[in-house]
Amino acid sequence: MTSITQRIAAELGVGEGQVRAAVELLDGGATVPFIARYRKEATGALDDAQLRGLEERLGYLRELEARRTAILDSVREQGKLDAGLEARIRQADTKARLEDLYLPFRQKRRTKAQTAREAGLGPLAETLLARPEQAPEAAARPFVDAGKGVADAEAALEGARAILIERFSEDAELVGSLRETTWQRGRLGAAVRKGKEAAGEKFADYFDFSEALTKLPSHRILALFRGEKEEVLDLAIGDAPGDAPAPNQPGWQELRIAKAFGIAERGRPGDRFLAETVRRAWRTKLKPALDTDLRARLWAVAEAGAVKVFAGNLRDLLLAAPAGPRPTLGLDPGYRTGVKVAVVDATGKVVATDTIYPHEPRRDWNGALVSLARLCRTHRVELIAIGNGTASRETDRLAAELVAKQPDLRLTKVMVSEAGASVYSASAYASAELPGLDVTLRGAVSIARRLQDPLAELVKIEPRAIGVGQYQHDLAEGKLARSLDAVVEDCVNGVGVDVNTASPPLLARVSGLTERVAGNIVVHRDANGPFRSRSGLKKVAGLGPKAYELAAGFLRIRGGDDPLDASGVHPEAYPVVRKILSATGQPIEALIGNGALLRGLDPKRFTDASFGLPTVTDILAELEKPGRDPRPAFRTATFQEGVETIRDLKPGLRLEGVVTNVAAFGAFVDIGVHQDGLVHISMLADRFVKDPREVVKPGDVVQVRVLEVDVARKRIALSMRSDDGAARPGRREEGRREERPAGGQPPASRAGGPSPQARPEPEGALAEALRRAAAGNRGSGGRDR
Repeated sequence: MTSITQRIAAELGVGEGQVRAAVELLDGGATVPFIARYRKEATGALDDAQLRGLEERLGYLRELEARRTAILDSVREQGKLDAGLEARIRQADTKARLEDLYLPFRQKRRTKAQTAREAGLGPLAETLLARPEQAPEAAARPFVDAGKGVADAEAALEGARAILIERFSEDAELVGSLRETTWQRGRLGAAVRKGKEAAGEKFADYFDFSEALTKLPSHRILALFRGEKEEVLDLAIGDAPGDAPAPNQPGWQELRIAKAFGIAERGRPGDRFLAETVRRAWRTKLKPALDTDLRARLWAVAEAGAVKVFAGNLRDLLLAAPAGPRPTLGLDPGYRTGVKVAVVDATGKVVATDTIYPHEPRRDWNGALVSLARLCRTHRVELIAIGNGTASRETDRLAAELVAKQPDLRLTKVMVSEAGASVYSASAYASAELPGLDVTLRGAVSIARRLQDPLAELVKIEPRAIGVGQYQHDLAEGKLARSLDAVVEDCVNGVGVDVNTASPPLLARVSGLTERVAGNIVVHRDANGPFRSRSGLKKVAGLGPKAYELAAGFLRIRGGDDPLDASGVHPEAYPVVRKILSATGQPIEALIGNGALLRGLDPKRFTDASFGLPTVTDILAELEKPGRDPRPAFRTATFQEGVETIRDLKPGLRLEGVVTNVAAFGAFVDIGVHQDGLVHISMLADRFVKDPREVVKPGDVVQVRVLEVDVARKRIALSMRSDDGAARPGRREEGRREERPAGGQPPASRAGGPSPQARPEPEGALAEALRRAAAGNRGSGGRDR
């Protein structure tokens, strides 16, 4: 039998030795970021994506093996394990196949078939199946026994039928064949429930709907299940039009069952009885069971797709360009309750707070300008971060006037997504981090800090609350959490962490560190001052040799005793650097950053038994740009003056905006009017786009053109195409319907709430499609004030 490592190697297209090495490292407690970065020789340079896939498959296949062992033990204990069955169980390559084989031996509640067997009707069932030339009633008469509960021949036949139905429905080969064929040929249909047309209008696209199971995209499956959950839609798995049987004729499923057991209509006395038995077996046992299996499979496909979308968007958001360590003023806009103001210094420390009331009802515009100017001048503010929620454009205009009237301050204003800020403000960590600060002001602090460093600030928020997912509230919490945690871990370790400034939540995401150890690092830092070297981390309580090995390479100490401690070179590889220094005759200060010299070195000269070519190559690259940040350079979008509300938009208007969210059907873009516009997948580029993330990601600054505006419904359709044909209906992929996740909660762009709706065309079909696609995305414009 193929081993787990052999199977994973075949699936990944890599050598079994690479997989074995990775499995050994994972079992030894190593993390994926550590293995991907510092154990390339062992794994043959498997990257983090391959390792994540390997880790997931390893878990599944080990669960499969554990279940296989349990099933073998159970059947063996029942005395029913023969060589053939054991071989089939050992060869089963999926959990579904294992369960099919185990079904006849599973402990179950008392069934009609079991009662019939106890009444001695097993031989009758076998006779009826093997000899259809007999008249069923005549064959049944000898089995009538009132003492056993078989009152007459009809009762005997019903008992025999129950035995045959159970036999048909527990045949592993038949069940597996029906399941796979139905998956490949079947369709999921939806119909509106009577009287639910008005209440369920957001699901209107699915009132009369049918699509092949294998072609249903993730968001559409989730929308359909949401519609069923909200009791608007009835869902059913059925045949494709070409497979549907004629009236009063058996379907292909019944014919397959009959063929599997040698049943055919030849005019014999028992043929009709057996045909009815097949029909009942399909309709009462097999179809309900298969529908349950296939719905679970659909859900798994949908969940995997949604998790992938969420994980990809989260990665892009976490790796967005940081503005850097610059004094920043954060503005959390609001009307009645005022605009909350917080100033943080270059390290993110809160140095001042205030509340101003430039908008309704107080309208203290000049007083607000005076207060902001004083704060900016006093604390030498360079950046103004404005939350993009309610009153954001009015507050942006206030900031613009401040910039214009105080040119000597050289201020730069930036609109910042405040998604999840309210979650952070009310969190236990925020209370501990900002104990003396009112909860209403903590959001302004978070807005300022996330401009300085999105990664460092967003790790303080539960990933689900950041609001860049698709139907995230419908997904299994465990699966989503594992995936998102892996994304955060990869991002944090890919960028590296300054151990002398990082918060406990950020440190806790470093390879090998737990929340307890992360807290201990901060306690040690506060008590003893900044760390001067990586080796000093060994004095932290709870940070043992293994944790140090896994974490040290990802922790940065800037301005410390050893310049290498600010780089991504692992301390275990410092001897390699010393060999390089010896060969070049240069001090470390002259070598670091000397690209011409480093690129001229042959990495093979410095390899040995411990450090191979991949590691030495990485070391030379790291020395050339030590501690380099993989994130892009900071850039801001400029919202057009005079375009502040949805009423200011006109078709044809060209604007600059920021991508706030990416879904399977397109991208949502903030253009500064409180409502994100939708760029449908067909409008993202002049070429055909299969996946929107090929073109855009959250945080991108993009140029868009307004296609259509629906003020009443707060819907905005945008295009990123360069030609004038962008307003025509989008291309349909292989005859499929447009991507329309009607109902539910597609992507959220603000404070974890739903994004605004959009529609693209003035002329009809696609407009209507996208209008429904965005259903459920009504923008709140931010958090409640």
